[in-house]
Amino acid sequence: MATISFPEIRLHPRDAHKLRGYFGNLFQDVSPLLHNHLEGGGLRYAYPLVQYKILQDTPTLIGLGEGADLLVQLFLEIKELNIDGKIYPVYGKNIMVEEVVIGISDKLNTYRFENFWVPLNQENHARFQRYTDDEKQDQLNSIAIRNMISFFKGLGLHLSPDARVLAIAEVRLQRETQFKDNKMIAFKGLLITNALLPNHIGLGKSVSRGFGVVRKIR
Repeated sequence: MATISFPEIRLHPRDAHKLRGYFGNLFQDVSPLLHNHLEGGGLRYAYPLVQYKILQDTPTLIGLGEGADLLVQLFLEIKELNIDGKIYPVYGKNIMVEEVVIGISDKLNTYRFENFWVPLNQENHARFQRYTDDEKQDQLNSIAIRNMISFFKGLGLHLSPDARVLAIAEVRLQRETQFKDNKMIAFKGLLITNALLPNHIGLGKSVSRGFGVVRKIR
C-alpha cells in the first residue's frame, strides 16, 4: 500500500472527485488504474486500486497492489495540483509505502466511516425505502459484506469456501447525496467485522473519489 499526501495544501472533502479528475487527466496515458477508463472508452468495474481522498483537509492518494507501484513511479513527477483552475504548487509531499495484512481475523474489529458510505445503488435504493428497520439493517450488513469481498478480490485475495465474512453496520447518521444525477442515501457510523482492512481504504460506491473511507478504532 502506498500513500501520497500533500500536507501544505488544504482542500474541502467535496474536492476529492476534482483531485481524481486532475490526476486522471494528467496521467491519462499512463494507466487506466488512475482513472478507471479503458482504452476503448469503457469503464474498469473492478475495485479501484488508486483512490483519491481528502483526509483532514489534506489531499491524499492511496494505491493498492499494482496501484501502489504506480504511485511510487509517479511520485517525483507531481509538481502541482490544478483544482478548478486554481494552481497549488507542491512544495512538499510525503510518501509512505507499507505492507498491510488483509483477510479474516479470529476476532471482531471496529472501523469508523470517516466520511459518508454510499452502499445503495439506484435499484436497491427504492426497495430500501420500503423496508422495515430490521430489513434495512439486514440489507446494510449484507452490502457491507459484499463491499469487503469486492475489496479482497480486487487485491487478488479469494476467500476459501468455508471462510465467512461477518459485518454489522452501525450507522447513525444519514443524508441524501447526489450520485451520477441520482439522489442516494449516504451513511456515517461504525462497521464491526471480522475482516482485516487497511486504514483509509474505501468501501461502497465511488470509493475512487473518496467515499466510504474506513479507519480502525479498535
